[in-house]
Amino acid sequence: MTEEKTAEYFASQQKEISVSQFFEKNKHLLGFDNPTKALLMVVKEAVDNSLDACEEAGIIPDIEVVVKNVGDDNYKVSVKDNGPGIVKTQIPKIFGKLLYGSKFHRLKQSRGQQGIGISAAVLFCQLMTGKPTKIWSKTGKNKKTHYFELLINSRDNEPEIIKQEDLDSPLIKEHGTKIEMLIIGRYRRKRGIDDYLKQTSISNPFAKIKYRGPDGKTIIFPRTVNKLPKAAKEIKPHPYGVEFGVLDRMLKETKAKSLVSFLTREFSSIGTKSAGDICKIAGIKRSVLPNSLKRNEIKKLLAAMQKVKVQRPPIDCISPIGESEFKKSLEKEYPEAEFVTTVTREPAVYRGTPFQIEVGIVYGVGEDKPVDVLRFANRVPLLYQAGAGAIVEAIKETDWKRYGLKQSLGNLPSGPVIIAVHMASSWVPFISESKEAIAPYPNIVKEIKLALQDAGRKLSSFLSGKRRAGQQKRRLQIFERYAPEVARALSELTGKKQKEIEKKILSLTRKNIKIEDSGDGNG
Repeated sequence: MTEEKTAEYFASQQKEISVSQFFEKNKHLLGFDNPTKALLMVVKEAVDNSLDACEEAGIIPDIEVVVKNVGDDNYKVSVKDNGPGIVKTQIPKIFGKLLYGSKFHRLKQSRGQQGIGISAAVLFCQLMTGKPTKIWSKTGKNKKTHYFELLINSRDNEPEIIKQEDLDSPLIKEHGTKIEMLIIGRYRRKRGIDDYLKQTSISNPFAKIKYRGPDGKTIIFPRTVNKLPKAAKEIKPHPYGVEFGVLDRMLKETKAKSLVSFLTREFSSIGTKSAGDICKIAGIKRSVLPNSLKRNEIKKLLAAMQKVKVQRPPIDCISPIGESEFKKSLEKEYPEAEFVTTVTREPAVYRGTPFQIEVGIVYGVGEDKPVDVLRFANRVPLLYQAGAGAIVEAIKETDWKRYGLKQSLGNLPSGPVIIAVHMASSWVPFISESKEAIAPYPNIVKEIKLALQDAGRKLSSFLSGKRRAGQQKRRLQIFERYAPEVARALSELTGKKQKEIEKKILSLTRKNIKIEDSGDGNG
């Protein structure tokens, strides 16, 4: 007979877990769900960190990536940058504590958003190999290099320092950081490290990346521009994007002494007049203390904030690749292409969050098959969940037949084409923690489609020019084929030399049938 269990027994079984323990058991949520992808994710998180650090410090990035097979499926991954370095006290927390970082509460474009990435890579590597991660960091030319070996104590979500010392090391010349991890993984080029670094070079044209793979070969992805993009600025939340729980917390934490002051200080696009209108619609006094509002008053305030017409949020919180920079990057990586075009749309807004869409089309690469799609979010390539999200949905919904490509209903178009789409935003709505696809919000899909249509029209013009040039060439070939016969007949009738007549026929033909520029912009 089964023994009955009491409520007290069940209460004794309840335990609190740390975020590290959660992701230790659910590592697939962060993208570490198979050996190939895990190896890529470790490289990706380290490179993303390096690029962010360099950009924020105003340093043009030089990044070195080395992936070395050290036996069976064991790989040593090291990533070194020339960034500002990390102060000694912060190194253990940045690399050894999940959900620790400076980006979660900031509304501006950045690669990382949650403070999970690099520490999750450290956690995964220690789970697979039991080995600590090694970190070297130097903050100035005449300063010591801080060296750490550390693990993550998953029970407490705290760093566990195995070794620590300050070195006079030539490893880092002036300033920068190097991280080295041992991982069990699987290496492949396609949709792996090689593809990731190539696409990272496309979306970050100001970065130079040197890569030595497990095969011992070194690839250098050179920069195509020698200056950093305009830095993104931090903005405050927009009233159209706030939710009840967030508003409740903001009201409790604010130092403002009145509701009007709270609204103008804590939100973007709200001035004194619009703050007064919000208070009036909500039926709440302007001078009331923000932290004194009751739940029903907060509901009224939130509803009023959605009703009052305010300006869209500032757009200087995003930093797109740029139309010409994007084109140069694509031309660098696909020198065999017949045609490259790029489009950068004007910024738009979803749920009070600014975003900007950029599209590139490369024609004349590969075979006549379903197009290759390159997806980017905040300059980071999205290699997995290739069939999911807003970008693929928008491409499938676009009518590519009108732009000269083959397409069956509900599918990707076909042709020797690469379509690249980049979304820049202060907060990208990914469909999962592993940040592999963008959520298909209707206004995001709409903006992507509009950008695709703009680029599609340019592709259509090129293909039309190419077809016209082909027709003219075929006409010329017909005349050239029959010119000797016509010249022979005229020679018999006129008594003049056949060669001279043939020469004149060809001269007149070539003068009147011109081979047009195909419209690829190369003359």
